Amino acid sequence: MSEKSVITSVLPGFMELLPEEQLEFDRIKSIIEETYRSFGFAPLDTPIIERSEALFAKAGSETEKQIYFVNKGKDDLLSMALRFDLTVPLARYVADHFNDISFPFRRYHISRVYRGERPQKGRFREFYQCDIDVIGKDVLSVKYDAEIPSIIYQLFKKLNFGAFTIRINNRKVLNGLLQSFGMVDKAADILRTIDKVEKFESQDDFVSALISIGLGRDLIDKTISFISIKGCVADVLCALKTLGVNDPLFDEGVSELEIVTKIMAESGVDESYFMIDLSIARGLDYYTGTVYETRFNDYPELGSICSGGRFDNLASLYTEQKLPGVGISIGLTRLFSKLREIGLISCSKKTSADIIVVPLTENNSSVSMKLARALREDGFAVDILLEDLKVKQKFQYVNRKNSRFTVVVGDEEEATQTAVLQYKDGESFTKENIAFSSLTSRIREML
Repeated sequence: MSEKSVITSVLPGFMELLPEEQLEFDRIKSIIEETYRSFGFAPLDTPIIERSEALFAKAGSETEKQIYFVNKGKDDLLSMALRFDLTVPLARYVADHFNDISFPFRRYHISRVYRGERPQKGRFREFYQCDIDVIGKDVLSVKYDAEIPSIIYQLFKKLNFGAFTIRINNRKVLNGLLQSFGMVDKAADILRTIDKVEKFESQDDFVSALISIGLGRDLIDKTISFISIKGCVADVLCALKTLGVNDPLFDEGVSELEIVTKIMAESGVDESYFMIDLSIARGLDYYTGTVYETRFNDYPELGSICSGGRFDNLASLYTEQKLPGVGISIGLTRLFSKLREIGLISCSKKTSADIIVVPLTENNSSVSMKLARALREDGFAVDILLEDLKVKQKFQYVNRKNSRFTVVVGDEEEATQTAVLQYKDGESFTKENIAFSSLTSRIREML
C-alpha cells in the first residue's frame, strides 16, 4: 500500500473535532469541571486499561459483549481491557485505597471510556463521561441525594442551553409497589420496561411488553395508573401517600422522595426545574433508591442529558466494606454532538488567543515578539504571526482566526513605540493607535 492510499478518516464511532469545535467542547467541559469543584469534589483519574477480572466483576452480560480487550502480544498472559464506564474504576479505586481516603469520599472524574457499540448517530465507541459521586462508609445520608440535583441545577443554569427539568423518582417506591403486587421475581424486567415507556410507539406496545414479562391485565392497569400520576411535587406525594399500598419499602421510598424534594427547594433549586416522575426507573439494577434524569424541555428528542442515582453498595465485589453512594454522569461527547446537530451551540471562536500580534514586515518581528511576551506576562493568551507573508495574507489569517483583538506593528509603529490596536465593536472593527505601555490597560477596559 502506497502512502497516498492510506485511509486517514477517523474510525466509525470516534469523534474528531475542528479547532473551533474543540474550543467549544473544552469550554463546556471546563464549566462542568468548575461546577463540580465548586461543590468540593476532588479530581480523580484512573488508567483507561483495567484488569479484565475487575471489569467483569461489575459488568452485565450485555456490557461484557462491548468490552475492548487489550493484548500486548501472543506471550502476554495478563488479561486487560479498556474501561467501559467510570463507575467500575471508582469501585475498584475505593476498595484499593480504602484506608487512604476520607469518607464521605467526594470525587469527580472527567475522561474517556470505550464501548464496542454499533456506531450510529449519537452513539460512540469512545466518548467522554463527566461523573460525580459521593461514597459513604457503612451509611450515607439521604441528604446527599438532594445535593446531587442541586449540582445539576447549578450546572445547566451556567451552561445556559435553555429550560430543563430534573426528573426524580425512588426505586424503593417502584420495588415496594411490585412487592405489593407479588411480582418481586420479575421486578428487574418490569422496571426496565417502565424505564423505556416513552420509547414505545403506543400504549398497546407497552402493554404487550408487560404481558410478555408475565403481568396480568389487572396489574398492568395498576402499573399504568401508577406511572401516570402527575402534578406538582406536593400533589404527587399526596397521591402516593393515599394510594393504599401496604408495603414498608414503598413507604420508605415515599419518605425519601419527600426529604429529597424538600431539601432541594431549600437549597435554592427552583421548583419549576424539577418534578417527581414515577416512570423514571433507570435500567441498571444497581440503583436502589433515588434516581434522576435531566432533559431539555424544548428538545425531548435528546432524551436524558444527565442521569444517575443512589446505590447501596458500590464495591461489594471488591471488598467486604459496605460503601453506599450516590452520583450522576453526563455523556459529554453525545451531548455535544446533539447540541451541535440542532444548532444550540455556536463554534465561532477559532483560536484560544485573546490577542493576535502581527508584525507587518520581517524587520518588525523582534519587537513584536517582545510585545507578545509582555502581553502574556500580563495574563493574556497571545498568538504571533511569524510567517513572512504579504500583508493581505496576514490579515486573511487574522480574519480566519476571528480573534477579538489584533495588535499590528509596522516600521512607523516600532519607531514611535506604538501599535495599531484593532478590535471588534459589534460586527464592525475599530482601530486606534496605542502606546506599547498602554496596551494592557486599554484591552482590559474593553473586556
